[in-house]
Amino acid sequence: MFTKHKAEGRRQKAQLLTVFAAFCLVPSAFCLAPSALCRLQASALLPVPGDDRAVSQALNRLTFGPRPGDVERVKSMGVAAWIDRQLAPSRIDDNALTARLAGLETLNLDAKTIATEYAGPAMRERRERQLARAKDGMEPAPPPGPGRGMGPVSEAQRKDREVIADLESAKLLRAVYSERQLEEVLVDFWFNHFNVFAGKGATRNYITQYEREAIRPYVFGRFRDMLGATAKSPAMLFYLDNWQSADPRAGERRRLKPSPSMNPLEDERRRLKPSPSTDSLMEGRGFSPGRRMPKGINENYARELMELHTLGVDGGYTQKDIVEVARAFTGWTIRPRQGSGFIFAAPMHDNGEKKVLGQVIKAGGGVGDGEQVLDILASHPSTAHFIALKLATRFVSDNPPAALVDRAAARFTATRGDLREVVRTIITSPEFFAPEAYRAKVKTPLEFVASAVRSTGAEVRNPLPLARELRDQGMPLYFCQPPTGYDDKAATWVSSGALVSRMNFAVKLGENSLPGVRLPNAGKQLALTIGSPDFQRR
Repeated sequence: MFTKHKAEGRRQKAQLLTVFAAFCLVPSAFCLAPSALCRLQASALLPVPGDDRAVSQALNRLTFGPRPGDVERVKSMGVAAWIDRQLAPSRIDDNALTARLAGLETLNLDAKTIATEYAGPAMRERRERQLARAKDGMEPAPPPGPGRGMGPVSEAQRKDREVIADLESAKLLRAVYSERQLEEVLVDFWFNHFNVFAGKGATRNYITQYEREAIRPYVFGRFRDMLGATAKSPAMLFYLDNWQSADPRAGERRRLKPSPSMNPLEDERRRLKPSPSTDSLMEGRGFSPGRRMPKGINENYARELMELHTLGVDGGYTQKDIVEVARAFTGWTIRPRQGSGFIFAAPMHDNGEKKVLGQVIKAGGGVGDGEQVLDILASHPSTAHFIALKLATRFVSDNPPAALVDRAAARFTATRGDLREVVRTIITSPEFFAPEAYRAKVKTPLEFVASAVRSTGAEVRNPLPLARELRDQGMPLYFCQPPTGYDDKAATWVSSGALVSRMNFAVKLGENSLPGVRLPNAGKQLALTIGSPDFQRR
């Protein structure tokens, strides 16, 4: 029986490989020519269609895939009414999902608790082991990463890994089971837009709070509010190194200038009394006694803030603007080992005059310098266009029509960055429902796995095996290293190796052999359906 079962599995894989080969050879079938979409110049005032294709398009683009019965439910409600409901998620009962998330204990913890009670003990244990290995003349053990550590682990290591495991589990459970599907799609979109990498040092301690407090509350709010929340998030400050950015002259200012008083004798006494050094002022602000404070400006965050978060690579800024923005954010820091929140360290800040994109930021503004930069960037026309383009790419096609991008950008400007209204403009547009846009997008691994589980009605008892499948498909959750986040264009995910990984997942799901996931109706035909080229598209 075992031999027969293995032979059947091999036959399924051979069939799927044949289908996938056709998929790989004709990528043009899945990627529309820009000229075809750009010919769409229909008015944005047309009503939302309600035919079967419109229902399918809405469910495939605005959710992680339709579940059994979803098509009928949307048709009975009407596509326009269903979209309106998804745009107002607070009106949707999601208590069933809340119950599924209840066992993930770290989701509601703050960064300080995670740093001291989860990451700290494991870090100390690893340090002790490294010292022991060094003493014995052994090579250091590799750092922890996604998918590592399958052998026995200590209690401290288990607790440390629980933080990322809970995040992975929650993301998958939300994608599969949330009734507020558009909200979950947008949380995924904006986390990628403001990506941070869990594999970089203390960043992992902050990611839970980052997604919960800097991303999720703002996906239907104003862009400027999300931009400010991410700028002050310890996850972003650590990931892009701004927590170490300081005025180069700060280390030279060893004495603070006393303010004059009305009493000459008191002024003389204060002049003769030693003033605290800048280094001592930094104790408790992320720098331990005896440790040198940062010696200069770090431009990492300033560059990504303009190139990836706001203006775009062709947004009209210069290297001089990057330097000026970096100066404005000096002193925006944290205490990484204590898992602290945002701190403005005045001794690190460059208080001189700055000029960003032609606008003068007056000297002496302190923490307000950075806030003013965020105001300038959030209201810039290049930002409106860049955000509109990224959202249209996510929801319409890899090369969205210029007319749609322009309308969405105009809506961004008119509403002062109201993201709900920008998204509404895109997902109720004629271009969104156009025949050329239908099934024009290729699913990312997350979309593929979540849609497979949703479409089959599978019961997820343990999401972590699904997270491992995503790692095999090249998309480990929360471990995208570059600040660009994961791409959602076809060229990134259409390759023979990636599609074979999808095939293997389809076979395991179809055989009901995926740990933690149970199908009501498993079988060969199901695997062929999930592995088909048509299922790779949305």
